[in-house]
Amino acid sequence: MWKRKGRKDRRTARPVPMELCDLCARVFPEDEAVSGYVPDSSAAHLTNEWFDGLRRITACCDDHFDVIKNGYTHRPFVDEELWAAKLTRALTTGPPALSMDQLGCRTGLQEPQIRAAIAWHNERMREQQRMDP
Repeated sequence: MWKRKGRKDRRTARPVPMELCDLCARVFPEDEAVSGYVPDSSAAHLTNEWFDGLRRITACCDDHFDVIKNGYTHRPFVDEELWAAKLTRALTTGPPALSMDQLGCRTGLQEPQIRAAIAWHNERMREQQRMDP
């Protein structure tokens, strides 16, 4: 006759945190990741404005990291794009309607920067509408 062991004697495997390579999409253990930040005006951090304008990239090896990093060096850094991202964050994470002064306080931008960001955003929307059938 045999006796079944209770669950308390079983060892459960702990999940290993995994990463995904931004270049080849290989999945690998987190402790093998090569990661860092590159300048990118489209990147606004969800919670920490210190990381605004920086995009975290993750790769499975140094060569892939270098390829990704070099791709970002050829992308222009557009201040208005970053300002628009800051405005989007302020408008989507707080009260729905804000005055120009409130937007300035929440984003750290001056009124001319806010207006330039809105104009940049609106122009991108018009370009997108022209491209869509």
